Amino acid sequence: MADNKFRDKDTMARCVPMSMLQSILNGKWKILILWYIAFYKVQRFGELMRRLDGITQSTLTKQLRELEEDGFLHREIYKEIPPKVEYTLSELGESFIPVLNAMMAWSETHLCPGYINPYKNQEEAESEQ
Repeated sequence: MADNKFRDKDTMARCVPMSMLQSILNGKWKILILWYIAFYKVQRFGELMRRLDGITQSTLTKQLRELEEDGFLHREIYKEIPPKVEYTLSELGESFIPVLNAMMAWSETHLCPGYINPYKNQEEAESEQ
């Protein structure tokens, strides 16, 4: 499993799993950031800005950095003009996809009954090809 900043002995000695997860995902946009990167596989900063209606540039920067520091994201910097940066899920982030899918399914059932998930339909269409 990928290393992250929570794997040192002192942290593990006082580890409470849900509390640790809450501290990582503490941020209004982090779950949506992970969701979009999981769905689209690769996202650039501007693409995330357009998808996350209402987020500020500084907040997106901060939350992307935190997710990278926590081991959920990989940031690839391309040396070109204009600068190009792409975000993908790390191995740890990929392992979180089933949790994101479960959260989406629960939300569809309990918070938005009758919601038609456009991402689910797109996945089904792609798998039929």
